Amino acid sequence: MVLGIMIGSFYANHFSGNRLTVINNGSNRLNNLLRIIDDQYVDKVNIDSLVEKAIPQILAELDPHSVYISAKDVQTATDDLKGSFSGVGIEFTIRQDTIRVQNVIKNGPAEKAGIIAGDKIVYVNGRKFVGKQVTTEEAMHQLKGPQGSKVKIGVLRYGHIKPLTYTVTRSEIPTKTVSASYMLDKTTGYIKIKNFGEKTYPEVLIALADLQQQGFSNLIIDLRDNPGGLLQSAVQIANEFLPAKKLIVYTAGRRSPRQEYRSDGHGAYQTMPLVVLINEGTASAAEIFSGAMQDNDRATVIGRRSFGKGLVQQQIPFPDGSMIRLTIARYYTPSGRCIQKPYTDGEDSEYAQDLIARFKHGEYFSQDSIKHTGPAYHTSIGRVVYGGGGITPDIFVPEDTTNMTSYYKQAVMDGLILQFAFTYTDNNRQKMKDFKDMLALANYLKRQNTVEQFVSYADKHGLQRRNLLIRKSHSLLEQFIDARIIYNMLDEQALIQYLNLDDPVIRVALNILNHNRAFPQKSRPVVYKQKPTKVHLRR
Repeated sequence: MVLGIMIGSFYANHFSGNRLTVINNGSNRLNNLLRIIDDQYVDKVNIDSLVEKAIPQILAELDPHSVYISAKDVQTATDDLKGSFSGVGIEFTIRQDTIRVQNVIKNGPAEKAGIIAGDKIVYVNGRKFVGKQVTTEEAMHQLKGPQGSKVKIGVLRYGHIKPLTYTVTRSEIPTKTVSASYMLDKTTGYIKIKNFGEKTYPEVLIALADLQQQGFSNLIIDLRDNPGGLLQSAVQIANEFLPAKKLIVYTAGRRSPRQEYRSDGHGAYQTMPLVVLINEGTASAAEIFSGAMQDNDRATVIGRRSFGKGLVQQQIPFPDGSMIRLTIARYYTPSGRCIQKPYTDGEDSEYAQDLIARFKHGEYFSQDSIKHTGPAYHTSIGRVVYGGGGITPDIFVPEDTTNMTSYYKQAVMDGLILQFAFTYTDNNRQKMKDFKDMLALANYLKRQNTVEQFVSYADKHGLQRRNLLIRKSHSLLEQFIDARIIYNMLDEQALIQYLNLDDPVIRVALNILNHNRAFPQKSRPVVYKQKPTKVHLRR
């Protein structure tokens, strides 16, 4: 992060004037073209706007991950990495052109002011804020602001005829990267990391300390759908689990000499049995951690093949507040493999469709369908691993499509389940407000026949009732519907806990830990073609 700022400052001071002069050599024609247009074109042209459009096109010719971020989007793009932002402290959704407060951050400014979940925001600073003007971007613009600034928010609340007005003083709102941490059973701790930001390492340390207080002796780290983030955070967490002088990752590029990151031997959990969960949404820094654990034979990696992003980006700011994320190096796992999947410079359509192609090819359902395009490498004990396209898990668990039907897929793709879940929550919030425990709320919802209520709702909104298909997908529908209601009423951890109750990947992980097989052995990988024996989870 510091290096990025230093490089950006160098560019800003050395190349004053047009931003495109950053690329000094060979850019004369481009600079001359802009001057000619500015001087001679028939109509007045906004050169800055032209440059704004040109920069993304230039970067697109390099690789899929070098990108331009405009000044107005920089804050949004960096909030997740920073671990906080300045705002009012609410989670919201937009329905029927109105902001609906989904959750209020505990001890945040909105909660302190008196705003509660279920409120409908209709006024901001005395001005009506409903209708087509209410977009996610505009809502963020209105609600975020400098720390200490005030915003008046008018809300409609259940049981009140007239709007209520609250003055909220904006403050720093933490954005957690550890979305769940709890005991799966008497001995197994579970931590889900949704991305790697500046505060991920201390968050993980706090989670580990809490699990230690509860007596855990095994650990599952869930990196499924983790898109990555800061390399340094992944390195810091990997260090906690490795003995001294173990290579975690190294980077190298044309103008970036090889840089190695090794463990210092001070990690507190070097011998704890560990399982890491991955899937096709696991990328970048999440793959660095997974690769370090796999190549050092430190943990068993379970799930499906990861995304395959092995490129390192450097943030380089421009004087106007915009910035680029430029690929400056590749990273390599301890065995020497680069897990970047293939791409063609300037052509990202095939790259963007890779996950869909994997699905069509059957990779989500059979390990034999995984195509290894890169060479073979070896872990510390001689197990074969492959580069050139993500991390292949030690134990493959296929996606379960047993109860999948066209009705269920349509309900998900049309967003009807999410819409129904929020409507149900909104209409029944008073009945459910006393449930503070996930299991108690889940048991209550199970008695409400939410599937039948959803089917009636969906039928009115364009999805025709299909009784045979509904019957086949009943368990899936119930799980998705109830999960979203639980999230609306409680929090993200409650959602994850609920979904983990019947997660086949979690069951496989527990089987591995309970049979003391977390530390890999030199043997053929295990493939679970059938559903593993159900393991009792803490309920």
